[in-house]
Amino acid sequence: MLKDTYKLKGQRTQLAKEIKNLGIKSPTVLKAIAAVPRHFFFPNDFVDKAYENIAFPIEGGQTISQPYTVAKQTELLNIQAGDKVLEIGTGSGYQSAILKVLGADVYTIETVKELHLKAKALFAKLGLEVHTILGDGSKGIPELAPFDKIIMTAGAPSLLKLLTEQLKINGKLVAPVGNLDVQKMILVTRNGDKKYNETEHGKFNFVPLTGTHGWHN
Repeated sequence: MLKDTYKLKGQRTQLAKEIKNLGIKSPTVLKAIAAVPRHFFFPNDFVDKAYENIAFPIEGGQTISQPYTVAKQTELLNIQAGDKVLEIGTGSGYQSAILKVLGADVYTIETVKELHLKAKALFAKLGLEVHTILGDGSKGIPELAPFDKIIMTAGAPSLLKLLTEQLKINGKLVAPVGNLDVQKMILVTRNGDKKYNETEHGKFNFVPLTGTHGWHN
């Protein structure tokens, strides 16, 4: 049974304020953080931790990302209503829900079957129309490309050209790229058929990207 309370809503408001103080400026992103009940995506026994600005372990050896990280990646993408967005790594489904609340048309791909099924069921319960796919996210989804935005929620060993090629012109990809301990947050904007602009936005620590183009085949 999914329950939300005034107390939990208050904790979300506080979380949004904390994230704003850490440098997130987008009013729509902050509003989404305050709106989406993160505790719905959290392990049941640890709901009291849901509104702390921390990453937390979930099934399948994965984590639910730190709220600041979710907000940062979302802000970098500059989501507009109607954007077709590919998320690589559904995980708990929390990032997908934030994107959906911002008005995106979300396609999310997950390699761990247990997480895929759990997120799919949760989206249905919450009435969120998110396209959930079980598969190898490191390949993207070429048959559904191009996308306005692509977000990778796992650390990649390198920037994957096959993903940037799935962007529309003026589309954006945000991805953590680096070694297994620390990754740089890279924002790629596709400016033309073969023109890309890259910028760096701080250091983070994500679970490793798996699959054909990830850390383990």
